[in-house]
Amino acid sequence: MSFATNTKHNMRKPADWMAPSDDRILELIREFGNLTPTAIEDLGGPSAGHARNRCPKLAEAGLLERISRGLYGLTEEGEAYLDEELDASELAPVDE
Repeated sequence: MSFATNTKHNMRKPADWMAPSDDRILELIREFGNLTPTAIEDLGGPSAGHARNRCPKLAEAGLLERISRGLYGLTEEGEAYLDEELDASELAPVDE
């Protein structure tokens, strides 16, 4: 039996400051549209408290935009990151 392998395997390239849960937050916002941290938790993402801490960091880096208080949407950069077209380490550093 023969298996074809993809020699050009792309992977998302997170920045050092990113948390493992950041991808899930970004994916949920792409799938469902603008979300609050509570909605992120309700849809199977990290806890609202964790998302409440991470969303501003993702917005500071340009992957999310703050629509209004507590409501976040995906930016073009966030979309490019999820599509493996953007190396997040090339974004401006985010203070922890």
